[in-house]
Amino acid sequence: MTAYLKIDHIDKSFERGGARTDVLKDVTLTIDKGEFVSIIGHSGCGKSTLLNLIAGLTRVTAGAVLLENQEVNAPGPERAVVFQNHSLLPWLTVYENVNLAVAKVFAGKKSRAEKHEWVMRNLDLVQMAHAKDKRPAEISGGMKQRVGIARALAMEPKILLLDEPFGALDALTRAHLQDAVMEIHSRLGNTMIMITHDVDEAVLLSDRIVMMTNGPAARIGEILDVPIPRPRDRIALAADRTYLKSREAVLKFLYERHRFVEAAE
Repeated sequence: MTAYLKIDHIDKSFERGGARTDVLKDVTLTIDKGEFVSIIGHSGCGKSTLLNLIAGLTRVTAGAVLLENQEVNAPGPERAVVFQNHSLLPWLTVYENVNLAVAKVFAGKKSRAEKHEWVMRNLDLVQMAHAKDKRPAEISGGMKQRVGIARALAMEPKILLLDEPFGALDALTRAHLQDAVMEIHSRLGNTMIMITHDVDEAVLLSDRIVMMTNGPAARIGEILDVPIPRPRDRIALAADRTYLKSREAVLKFLYERHRFVEAAE
């Protein structure tokens, strides 16, 4: 069976002033439809670069990214990205920020009434319909991220790419948004790939965790299956043996990689 998303022997290098930096080397990964995969590793291991390659924001140096057996070489609405910075346009309302994406993706495909209904449905999905007439300056950081997620989902992407989407939020807001993302994933069954530095977040949300070696020329070091049934309750998981074992495996990998870096310095 053909993989839904295939990252096929990818290399990525950057050149500046005659100097070449190898960021990723021979990265291969397949992701199934409906799977939630987290990518974790130390700073500089190429996590965001890998996400940008999947998004088509950056071209691969060698290898290929294949989505449903079609090569990815440019941005497209079937791969929506939610960044750490919400990237909302400050002069537009919450509704208008989401509608901007809907109008572009569904031009000629949905009527005006259908577009309105679709915007509201996606705002309701992230519990932001009540704030549709507010501008970004009038809502909290967590609410802005909810709108960013709604805008991405409104594009009806085949894959939702999350680049440390909760990294700038306080712990309580972060927890609420993690729960919201789990609920969205449960309801929609969509494919999600998330970059994170947070071990607990990765274990809580993921079906698999991809652990990257340190850069330069980073590779996939290990892939951990997280066999915890869904739906998941963060309180109940605090004492769950599978959760604790998965958390320990990721921490051990990251700690040993950090110790390796320190020894090399």
